[in-house]
Amino acid sequence: MSLGHLQQLSSKGNGQFTEKIREAQDLLQRVTQEIRTPSYLLHPPLLEETGITAALRWYIEGLAQRTSLKIELHIPDNFERLPPETELAMFRIVQESLTNVLRHAGSDIAIIRISREPDEVTVEIEDHGKGISEEKLAAINQGGSGVGICGMRDRVRHLGGQMQMNSTPSGTIVSFKLPAGRSLSDATESGDLSPAETV
Repeated sequence: MSLGHLQQLSSKGNGQFTEKIREAQDLLQRVTQEIRTPSYLLHPPLLEETGITAALRWYIEGLAQRTSLKIELHIPDNFERLPPETELAMFRIVQESLTNVLRHAGSDIAIIRISREPDEVTVEIEDHGKGISEEKLAAINQGGSGVGICGMRDRVRHLGGQMQMNSTPSGTIVSFKLPAGRSLSDATESGDLSPAETV
């Protein structure tokens, strides 16, 4: 608003000054957009509004546009809403796993498979990259690794789930099993949540 006001005041004055204000406005718009994107990634509105399926599709579409990675998402069409903390953990797990694929795997494709049993949700992320060495994989499975993998493991452990990594020279599969808990629709029908609280 201040830049806009200055531009109005300078419209009859120095043309170079007016041009500098216009450049500052353009830069401000770009910065605002750059800030908005990570803020949406940190806590995407779609996750709360419509659930994990829509949020993941939105994220994957954006990532595919920004990178050369081809991403496949396999999730049942009728996948029901889960408790908010479970959906957030799933979203973060997929985020971190795809980041690792981009940074380390050297793969041009990532495949995400999500399935659900009555009491358990399985999230699996597969790449066709160079794999992880036996030494590093052993260290990861023993609890030692980078910040990203530690963060994923902590999220899964906090929810009472399990994490497993398998790797060969032709790719890596990271899989997580999380307790499904009660779906939001079940909680609403039982009266534990009001319809407004599920939005």
